Amino acid sequence: MKTTKKGFTLIELIVVIAIIGVLAAILVPSMLGYVRKSKISSANTAASNIQKGIEATLVDLDAKGVKCTLQSWVTFKDGFFGGAAAHATSLADKTFDDTDAAGTEADAMLGEGTSNYFEKFTKAEGACYINRTSCIAVIASTDGNYIGTYPGGYVEAKDYKAGATTPTTVSVAGKMVTDAAEIGIPAAKASQNVPQ
Repeated sequence: MKTTKKGFTLIELIVVIAIIGVLAAILVPSMLGYVRKSKISSANTAASNIQKGIEATLVDLDAKGVKCTLQSWVTFKDGFFGGAAAHATSLADKTFDDTDAAGTEADAMLGEGTSNYFEKFTKAEGACYINRTSCIAVIASTDGNYIGTYPGGYVEAKDYKAGATTPTTVSVAGKMVTDAAEIGIPAAKASQNVPQ
C-alpha cells in the first residue's frame, strides 16, 4: 500500500507568499491615503467644533454685556487666545468693550467658554477670524500633525503626500484671505493680524 504525504510543496508556499506580497504592495499605499483623509476629516470636524464653541461663547459674553468689537484674526494655543505667552495682554485688552469684565477677564472667559463647548480646545493650536459676535473661519490642529479648517476644503490629503509642502496655519490663512469674500470675511479686514 502506497502512502501519500499531505501538505503543500515549497513552490506552492512561495507562490502564495508572492501573491500576498503583491496584494500588500497595492493595498498599503491606498490604505495610507484613506488614513490621511480620515485624519483630515477629523481635524475639519475639530475646527468646526471650535468655531461653534467660539461663536457660542461670544454670544454668551454678549448676553452678559461684554461686547466684542474685534474684526481680525486671533491665534490660540492650549486654551488661550493670543498664544500662551501673550495671554495677559492679548485679545480682550485690545478688542473687548469690557462693560462687565476687565480685559483679561474677557480673554479668560472666551478661552474657558470655548473649552466648555469643546473639550479638545485646551489641546488645540491655530487661528480664528472673529467678526464681532461671529467666528467666521477657524484653522486648527488638535494633534499637532494635521490641520483642519472651518469652512472645510482648504486642506486636502494630497497636501500631506511625500514631497508636498505640509500645510501650516500661516499658509492656510493666506488661502482663506484670498477667498475672504466667499467665506464672509470683510475684505477690508481680511489681512488684519493674519497669523505669521
